[in-house]
Amino acid sequence: MIFNILSIFPEIFNSYFSESIIGRAQKDNLIKIVTHDLRQWTDDKHRTIDDTPYGGGAGMVMKIEPIYKGLESIKALASSSRKKAKTILFSPKGKKWSQQMAKEYSKLDELTMICGRYEGVDERILEFIDDQVSIGDYVLTGGEIPAMILVDSISRLLPGTLGNAESSEDESHSQPGVLEYPQYTKPEIFKVGDKEYKVPDVLLSGHHKKIKTWRTQKQARSK
Repeated sequence: MIFNILSIFPEIFNSYFSESIIGRAQKDNLIKIVTHDLRQWTDDKHRTIDDTPYGGGAGMVMKIEPIYKGLESIKALASSSRKKAKTILFSPKGKKWSQQMAKEYSKLDELTMICGRYEGVDERILEFIDDQVSIGDYVLTGGEIPAMILVDSISRLLPGTLGNAESSEDESHSQPGVLEYPQYTKPEIFKVGDKEYKVPDVLLSGHHKKIKTWRTQKQARSK
């Protein structure tokens, strides 16, 4: 799967995407992440990406021309094999991101994400995208962190990305509204002063049916 990210701070992504599961997925050619500097599609010497809003108001608004040119450039490079593709803008007006949406998006061949900044993006860009996405009811300084979230949550659902395919089957939100059961590892007894914190006996029993029943009972419902 190919992820295109349009941002005025493309280097922000280097560290996170080069490590752990995402880094390995790229090395194994399971995913490809391409960051695009929006300023390359500006046409003035100052590489201006924003301007004052019509009608007045605080802050600056990202210009439509560089974003549109970026989208057209990506479209021109796309191969005919990339049949399932989406272009999205991160926006508080968008659909709330969820595990179910991550599953839907994991079926795509290519996803292009526009990372807004400042007071937002010229509204006319909505004519050239497929969807708007929100990661929650709060305000961030830009769309770069949401882009990382989407790449991470989608990539781990792709075949071969996780070391154990079962890892994504029993985790939180694999079923809508259901959170994963409690997990424990060594030591069996953890001591703090005179107090002991023990692993539940059922997990030490080796009785798979009882363990499965306990885990089902301990699954929580998300609020």
